[in-house]
Amino acid sequence: MPSPLDITRLAELLRLAAKSEILPRFRRLGSGDIRAKSEPTDLVTEADVEAERMIRRELREWAPDAVFIGEESVAADPALLGTLADAELAVVVDPVDGTFNFASGIPAFGVMASVVWKGETVAGIIYDPMGDDWVLAEKGAGAFLRRADGEAIRLAVADSRPLDAMVGMASPGYFLGKDREQLLSNLAKVRFFANYRCAAHEYRTFAGGHVDFVLYNKLMPWDHLAGSLIAAEAGGYVARFDGSSYRPLHVDGGLLIATDKDSWQLLRREIIGAI
Repeated sequence: MPSPLDITRLAELLRLAAKSEILPRFRRLGSGDIRAKSEPTDLVTEADVEAERMIRRELREWAPDAVFIGEESVAADPALLGTLADAELAVVVDPVDGTFNFASGIPAFGVMASVVWKGETVAGIIYDPMGDDWVLAEKGAGAFLRRADGEAIRLAVADSRPLDAMVGMASPGYFLGKDREQLLSNLAKVRFFANYRCAAHEYRTFAGGHVDFVLYNKLMPWDHLAGSLIAAEAGGYVARFDGSSYRPLHVDGGLLIATDKDSWQLLRREIIGAI
């Protein structure tokens, strides 16, 4: 299903925003350029705000009918998220995914966008400003690493492995109390797991065949629509914890992505368990 928007043009817009508004501020933020939102580790910087403003402005010029859903726009007006339900065409943007890393001077952050058409995610883009390349997908057309010189490499997830040999990405921070304790205990069954504090790079790592699973509990569309489509187009199996499909309007229910359905079911049973 091709995107109704030109994803090459959208990808270039993410790159332009990174070069104009994000990279010039990297490791140059003043104390007044960083603010906490919901908690001390949930940050927003001037780079987030200005990059999103630029992307929104440019999109209005060439896609005026698209509803724009940006993380910072929703932070300012939470009701905006509800407009995604009735939008025929929407572009969902995370201007700086991994803001904590960005604000800390850690070079692990990304710019993400997805295209939602008639209630379905049909395109996803993850741009890495430090590497100056994209991982992107259109529904039904595969997932690719595309470099700035135009070279494109098709991506594929790793081959399946036994549970005790699996390496994965898990984000325990949004599991609470006993659920977190149980999850961390269960994760001892895999070879090891990591958390980059940046879904953009975690999805890129999975789609490139370097890890066997990714696991999240909190589902905001700007964090997961692009990456989950890319993961699926690279051959991964994507589902919420109850086995249902992940859709653009879902903000809860957890998300587990594995290299294939059998691996997903094994991880669901052994790692998620009764959580």
